Amino acid sequence: MTADTTREAIRYTADVVLVAAGHVLLIERGWAPYEGCWALPGGHVDAGETSLTAAARELAEETGISVPLPDLRQVGAFDAPGRDPRGRYVSVAYTATLPAPVAPTAGDDATAARWWPLDALPPLAFDHADILTAATATGRPVR
Repeated sequence: MTADTTREAIRYTADVVLVAAGHVLLIERGWAPYEGCWALPGGHVDAGETSLTAAARELAEETGISVPLPDLRQVGAFDAPGRDPRGRYVSVAYTATLPAPVAPTAGDDATAARWWPLDALPPLAFDHADILTAATATGRPVR
């Protein structure tokens, strides 16, 4: 049997699970895929950037909320084939907790940003429900 030597383009992204007082911050996507659906703030890691820096940047660009880098804790890497209909995407997810929700301002590719109760979430784009579950079910406080 020969090994498959087909090269697969892999894109690198970062996502943020920001929680406050039993709520999570979500953005409404402004374009395909999943246009009009709710998702975690996040996006592509730029050249020369770490996933941590990209996570903080994307959070600020999409929601207007800034979180200091030391407050972001890594949840894990999400790399299942088929998690994004555009091709192979690998995302490193981070989480942070605010003492209380801060009013978001949608920006960049988000048409809306709002806090959702963790027990009353809308359907989420991509595999963001899995990321949210991992971030909130680790057995340690989400901070």
